[in-house]
Amino acid sequence: METWRWSTMLEFTLIVALMFGLGLAVAIVIETFRRRFNHNHLEAHPIFEDPNSLKQVDCPYIFDPAEKYISLIVPAYNEELRLPGALDETMNYLQERAGKDHSFTYEVIIVDDGSKDGTKRVAFDFVRKYKVDNVRVVLLGKNQGKGEAIRKGMLHSRGKLLLMLDADGATKVDDLEKLEKQILAVAKLKQQSAGDLSEVIQDIPIVAFGSRAHLEKKALATRKWYRNFLMKGFHLVVLLAAGPGVRDTQCGFKMFTRAAARKLFTNIRLKRWCFDVELVYLSKYFGIPIIEISVTWSEIPGSKVSMLSILNMLWEMTLMSLGYRVGIWKISDRQS
Repeated sequence: METWRWSTMLEFTLIVALMFGLGLAVAIVIETFRRRFNHNHLEAHPIFEDPNSLKQVDCPYIFDPAEKYISLIVPAYNEELRLPGALDETMNYLQERAGKDHSFTYEVIIVDDGSKDGTKRVAFDFVRKYKVDNVRVVLLGKNQGKGEAIRKGMLHSRGKLLLMLDADGATKVDDLEKLEKQILAVAKLKQQSAGDLSEVIQDIPIVAFGSRAHLEKKALATRKWYRNFLMKGFHLVVLLAAGPGVRDTQCGFKMFTRAAARKLFTNIRLKRWCFDVELVYLSKYFGIPIIEISVTWSEIPGSKVSMLSILNMLWEMTLMSLGYRVGIWKISDRQS
């Protein structure tokens, strides 16, 4: 009788596991097909509102000619406390550099990813202080994920160079010069005309990834064992999904030329933590050079990465692997 009971429980467990696995597989396939046609970038452009005059400002698009030298895109979700310090540091650097070099024009685009705190108020305070030509706010309305927030900011920016950076200020903003110099050096090698490099830089696809790989040994020594285990496992999955070549895909400090951003962010489909991995995959597909550069980085309290984030990463990379490798997700090379 006891043997029969255990046999029945085992059969039931196997049936439940099989049904769960089958259901998960079906869900993955359905979601992969749902994202097959990436028309999100064709949606209506957001409207920038000038809080000083209450007038609406026309929104640019990534296929429009550049109007600024550099755009900084800052995704923000519930960053009321950390955003002011990071923005103060960023604006001080940008103003100081612009004061020394009048050709250095800039904009900061804060993308509020459906925050429930005072992030929107903080962001608009900076628009009032620095004017809408220099600081702009995009409101997503509801939380859609860091990847989607950055995609939105990239598609509606005006820079020849576009930098994504986190709202917590974990990477020093002046490190953008490291990425900028390397991009300019590669662009110079690729330049086909004798024109001013600062004028043609926007037309040469190049990507520069800020990297914390040089800090890995110290991080391994100070982190809990399970976080190191998860990190190593994540690196393995990234290697399988996007291939080798980039040691740190997840640093939130990355720079793109306008031509590179145009190719990448009109194709990207992942909306949350793994969009960085998709950027690596798409860059390799297009043959866009990826430069990895060590940056100054410090861990800021208030990280939003959790176990749920890890599960979401695995989910997104499964979608990406199926979508691209099976050919469900098509890649567009639209130029205008």
